[in-house]
Amino acid sequence: MNHPSKICVSCGRTIEWRKRWARDWEQVRYCSDACRSVKVKPSDGELERAILELLRERGAEKTICPSEAARRVAPDNWEPLMQQARAAARRLAAAGEIVVMQGGQRVDPSRAKGPIRLKKV
Repeated sequence: MNHPSKICVSCGRTIEWRKRWARDWEQVRYCSDACRSVKVKPSDGELERAILELLRERGAEKTICPSEAARRVAPDNWEPLMQQARAAARRLAAAGEIVVMQGGQRVDPSRAKGPIRLKKV
């Protein structure tokens, strides 16, 4: 049986259907207890806007690193924002606004490990 999947509103990863969620599938919004406790913060919106601004400034067919968005949001303390920047990229990819690239190829943002690049659709 082919079950639907969803995108976690916090981290942007794909949530696969689970039998134990069958009755509550419509209410499932988070992939884990950790994401449920973290939720989306104002800085997440800032990171999403920074990603889109950087891609717009860079031009068509150009890519950026999520660290560039983190540096734009917090120039003096950007490193703690890296996981949030990757999550913002996954949410934007799920919304169809950007694609996540790795080694010059489009990849599933939920499964990408290591360095990634972001590109406007």
